[in-house]
Parts: sequence; C-alpha cells; structure tokens
Amino acid sequence: MKSGYSQAYLHTSDFKGHISLLSIDKVTEPLTVSYGTQNVCIVDEGYNWLQQFPLNKHHSVTTMFNEKGEVVQWYIDICNKNGVENNIPYVDDLFLDLIVLPSGAIFQQDADELEDARLKGIIDETLYDKAWEEAKRIHQQLEEGSFKLLHLSAAHKHMLKNCDGGCT
Repeated sequence: MKSGYSQAYLHTSDFKGHISLLSIDKVTEPLTVSYGTQNVCIVDEGYNWLQQFPLNKHHSVTTMFNEKGEVVQWYIDICNKNGVENNIPYVDDLFLDLIVLPSGAIFQQDADELEDARLKGIIDETLYDKAWEEAKRIHQQLEEGSFKLLHLSAAHKHMLKNCDGGCT
C-alpha cells in the first residue's frame, strides 16, 4: 500500500484536538467489510481515512471516504483517552466500537472483546463501565443527529487536504 499522511491540532468552537488524514494512493487489493447483509469497501485506491481525536473525550472517529470523496462509513472507537506520543495522536482503546453508515444504520462491534478483556483482567470494572456508558451516550447522540464529529468530518478532511505542507 502506498499512501500520504498529514495531521494538525485544532482549537475551534466546534472541535479541540488532533486530526489526521491518511491518503491511500495504491493498494494491492481493495478491502471490504460486512455489516449484516451490507458489504462496504473501506480501502481502495484514492480513498482517504480521516481520524479525529477530541481532547478529554472517550472516543475517536475514523471517517472513510471513497475515491469520489463520499463517506463510506464512520468508525467510532470507544477509548479510555486520546493522547499524543512523539507528535503522533493515539487512542487508548476500550475495545467497543460503533460503526455508522451514510444510510444512518448503526452497528455495535466488539462487545465480546470488551467482555473478554474484563474477564481476563486486562481492564477493570471501572473501565468496562466507562466503555458502555460512552457507547450508550454516543449511540443516543447518533440517533438524535447531534454527534458533531460526523458533521465535521468533510470540513476536517478538506482542511488537511489543502494545508499545503503547513500541517505536521
């Protein structure tokens, strides 16, 4: 796979945190995932993956855009925290994920991994509860149409695509 990468820190009225953009130029073969009966191509030539890492939140969002710039899915990672190490944003993952398709369909993923992590002592009861509380809160916002990061993804991608080397 051949790709490009840019990132920036934003502090606006709508968003405070890091954003990054992975531009996929060449792939050996496309990658498609299935949600129920729906197949969604998430990696192919010309695709872009935007990641949003809001400060002091317990989630991050990866928006996958196809070669036409259309959203193919939003992937929401539930996490303990977002951080930065060696100037690269990262997620302290809590296993549980929400996937939102442009149709509005919402899928929850990896509840079994969260449960397994709790049973094996990888996470404690407090982190387990935090993951479920965050997932339920975001799910509610998604249903209400008030989860802001989905609405900001196209603007954030545009910003990173047009930073002309001014991004790190």
